[in-house]
Amino acid sequence: MIYKELSDNERENVNANIKDFAEDEKTLNLLSSIFKVLGDPTRLKIIYALSQSPLCVTDISNMLEMSQSSISHQLALLRNKELIKVDRIGRKAIYSLDDEHVISLFKEGYEHAEHKQKE
Repeated sequence: MIYKELSDNERENVNANIKDFAEDEKTLNLLSSIFKVLGDPTRLKIIYALSQSPLCVTDISNMLEMSQSSISHQLALLRNKELIKVDRIGRKAIYSLDDEHVISLFKEGYEHAEHKQKE
């Protein structure tokens, strides 16, 4: 973004937008908690795995070479923030991403990280 001097009208619009954003505490708190949950490498690996296919705990555990209890704990955190969902097929729980927003957040963050590594 290139800096340019704002006109009085533009400055008023920017100030109003910032004020509206800052006053929406419910959305800000949810956004902050989503980024906190995504700030863990294991949970990012799980998000990536689920971006490839819906999976059960056993599949994720085997793919990431981690215990099922550890994976279950991480899945619960992701599910609590509604980043993933679970469908039951008989006694088996199948996990998948909640919606396209989750993969968009992940992809944008991943692409940014890759870009910064190349600099």
